[in-house]
Amino acid sequence: MVYVSIITFTLDTICPWTYIAYLRLSHALATYRETNPSSPTTFILRIAPYQLYPDFSPAGKSKYEWHLTEKYHGDTDRMDKYMAYMSALGLDEGIALNFKKGVTANTLHAHRVLHILQEEYSPSHALLALESLYQQYFALGAHPSSPSTLLTACDAAGLGAEDARAMVEDEDRGMKGVQMAIREQTGNAVDSVPYVVFEGRRRDFTEVGAKTVDEYRKVLGQVEKEAS
Repeated sequence: MVYVSIITFTLDTICPWTYIAYLRLSHALATYRETNPSSPTTFILRIAPYQLYPDFSPAGKSKYEWHLTEKYHGDTDRMDKYMAYMSALGLDEGIALNFKKGVTANTLHAHRVLHILQEEYSPSHALLALESLYQQYFALGAHPSSPSTLLTACDAAGLGAEDARAMVEDEDRGMKGVQMAIREQTGNAVDSVPYVVFEGRRRDFTEVGAKTVDEYRKVLGQVEKEAS
């Protein structure tokens, strides 16, 4: 008998830790499936929205200046160490994390588009768009939720230009749903990301913070063991 386990991955699209955790979890899922091809457990990865900085303006501000002034209070040495550390972690996962280029801004509309893709299309559509959003923001310095960024993400998800434009331009579409989803995560005591819940037959497993591939793979094994 097949058991379907939903993995809920709560994130913000401007959080580097959620980017790293997403890649590690994706790797864990892929390798677990490869090494357990006859597993009766099917894992489905879904994303949930969370805004670390809901008061950010839509226009945004310099990514580097915001980190330097708000997180490190003008201490350039600490900022340099942070960038070097995070960049090294990114390279380990095969990605570039650029904290000097681009702006950081409100992510609500990025979450809105992801929510629509997941609920009206499929979880895989949302994941493809998420990967594009991460890559655009962290590697290319793109605005995290501008129309051009969102259109590029929709294209990466396989949407046609007309459907993508209609989704991005209608800013009311999906808004109530995503706001409700954000409130739901807050109600679930989520106060930091990444926050990952693995649904089990008898109990759920929760991992807070970016874990290693092996740690995620271990949880997958626990879910399967308890499902049998």
